[in-house]
Amino acid sequence: MAGEQRTVEPGTDVLIRKVDSHLAALRGGLHGPELELAERLARCLRELVRCTAQASAADRGQVRVAVHYFVLRRESRGRLLSVRSLAAAERVVDRVARQLGRLDLLAELHRDCPAPDDTKPLNNALLY
Repeated sequence: MAGEQRTVEPGTDVLIRKVDSHLAALRGGLHGPELELAERLARCLRELVRCTAQASAADRGQVRVAVHYFVLRRESRGRLLSVRSLAAAERVVDRVARQLGRLDLLAELHRDCPAPDDTKPLNNALLY
């Protein structure tokens, strides 16, 4: 039996499963444009994970940050932490897609508009 050989980096499947699991959870509570945005972000993230599986550690790290930003939405605890919006995750995912030269994967609707913060590193993206 002939099977197709895949060379997948160890973290690739884990990241895709995280995206899919989070999207499944969001489907229970989101509707309309918010659900469409979540599905668009998940689609972009899956493709970014796949296309950087054999890329440099820096590129894979940027994609990992975007996945975690999408998946790890902070829960609000009083006035200390706000819940991240999907729009904030969209900005992070789009910034990563631009930095990796994958403009075809932009999640935002206005793909022709350049983002003003494309040059900022993503290492502190999870803090904001």
